[in-house]
Amino acid sequence: MASEIKYAKNGAVHIAYRVLGAGPVDLVIVPGWVSHLEAHWENPLVWRFAERLASFSRLILFDKRGTGLSDPVSEDRLPTLEMRMEDLHAVLNAVGSSRAALFGISEGGAMSALFAATYPERTAALIMSGCYAKWIRADDYPWAPTREEHEAAFVAYEKHWGTAIGFKTVAPSVANDESCRNWWARNLRLGASPGAGIALYRMNIEIDIRNVLSSISAPTLILHRQGDRLISVENSRYLASHIPGARLVELSGADHLPWFGDSDTVLDEVEEFLTGARPAMATERVLSTILFIDIVASTERARSLGDARWRDLLGSFHAQVEQELARFGGRLIDTAGDGVFASFDGPARAVRCALALRERAARLGVAIRAGVHTGECEIAGGKLAGIAVHTGARIAAAAERGEVLVSSTVKSLVAGSGLRFAGRGRHHLKGLEDELELFAAESLA
Repeated sequence: MASEIKYAKNGAVHIAYRVLGAGPVDLVIVPGWVSHLEAHWENPLVWRFAERLASFSRLILFDKRGTGLSDPVSEDRLPTLEMRMEDLHAVLNAVGSSRAALFGISEGGAMSALFAATYPERTAALIMSGCYAKWIRADDYPWAPTREEHEAAFVAYEKHWGTAIGFKTVAPSVANDESCRNWWARNLRLGASPGAGIALYRMNIEIDIRNVLSSISAPTLILHRQGDRLISVENSRYLASHIPGARLVELSGADHLPWFGDSDTVLDEVEEFLTGARPAMATERVLSTILFIDIVASTERARSLGDARWRDLLGSFHAQVEQELARFGGRLIDTAGDGVFASFDGPARAVRCALALRERAARLGVAIRAGVHTGECEIAGGKLAGIAVHTGARIAAAAERGEVLVSSTVKSLVAGSGLRFAGRGRHHLKGLEDELELFAAESLA
């Protein structure tokens, strides 16, 4: 999927772009605030998103003028939406595209919508993800931030530019993942200078495309996560009610950036919208034992230790997790910050692994809690999912400090193994209809 970075020219300005895939439809991602054609797509989750789009389209990526690898602009000559549309024309002409679908993300949605209304002959379809028509509060637009709230954000971003500032807001599902935080900080540094970034932010809050929405004739798909912390879902509801024939899909989750969180659902919606069919996913069902572990009071511990020492401690903990999983035949499915999600072919090994990790974590000076459950899981697209996974996570969340909590299913299956359990009563766990009887595994002799 490697692709060469090239440049289209609009007057004296060079616009960097790259093309992935060779599908039957041209699809242009119109990026949000700042981007960088190399650094932005280095994150594996972000690149996976691009690869999936390129599997059914000819995917066109570019940096808007003033950002990334495109020519910089002075702060007193910021690009208008009209200039940005001309830049998009230049990119489309350079790749030989007479008509393309536009995928506007965040602030990129406004320019995409204006392009679709102005140039219907070159717009095959319009997709908007986490977008808005206006981003400053008014009496008739009460869900946008106030000017004072934006001003406070300007100050914070300028002061902390190049760090992971704002990442908890735009991608809460991976906010504790150090590699993702570092990716975000690097993307800001390379995407724009502090002055240019804030100047572009100031310009973005003045955008108001409400009057052009009724002129959009292209088929339109609007995607928005209901818990989006940066841009309220009310913005997309407004867009959907004012763009003729637009389809609004409200997704679960809180991530503003579509490549984080449940990105597969976003991609499924986009693929079906552009091709008329969702991808066929082979699903296999297997019986598996699920283990969830996390460090108790990790936020407080991280604060007391400081970032560097906390990273070292987490590194030691995860190294020990890998050793114990190897010893007990477990398979690491996922990690997020201080959390561990693993699967086992047998429940006794999962419980013994959790107990061993409890002891090793204690020697590191931290306490863990764990949940173990056995049930039928779905394997789809290489991922483990289903009610058993959800149940295991909820059992772990119900565990007390230092507890390895198991379901009655696990207790029954390990009879004769030498493991001992203490009853913890029946619990109604969030998201599960029936109460579960839970047991705490006791220390190994």
